[in-house]
Amino acid sequence: MEEKITLCGDDCLACPRYHARSEEELAAVAELWHRVGWRDRIVPSEEMRCTGCSSHRQCTYGLMECTASHGAVKCNQCPLFPCDKIGSLLKRSKAYQKRCREVCSPQEYAMLEKAFFHKKSNLRK
Repeated sequence: MEEKITLCGDDCLACPRYHARSEEELAAVAELWHRVGWRDRIVPSEEMRCTGCSSHRQCTYGLMECTASHGAVKCNQCPLFPCDKIGSLLKRSKAYQKRCREVCSPQEYAMLEKAFFHKKSNLRK
């Protein structure tokens, strides 16, 4: 089975943002991201469109910079894994998971859970 797991353990292939292409899809994802607290406002489509994790973007968790400074491609290849950054990331994710349960429909939650709330096991892959 094909996988596309980010440094922070997100599953791109299950992410609605990764798959959103039309203006309507991007607007729906922007509204959802705002509702769950991942954005402080509903952002325009250009900002919502996924361009992937790369060196030109700031990593929310600082993992791109961290792995580069330790000569690792992935966090689990680092001799310091699991580190405080990973602990903080997992703690933040648990808080977001709780928030998603509160404000999402069952279908939305299931989608977000698959994409974002299996970080711990995904980080070990």
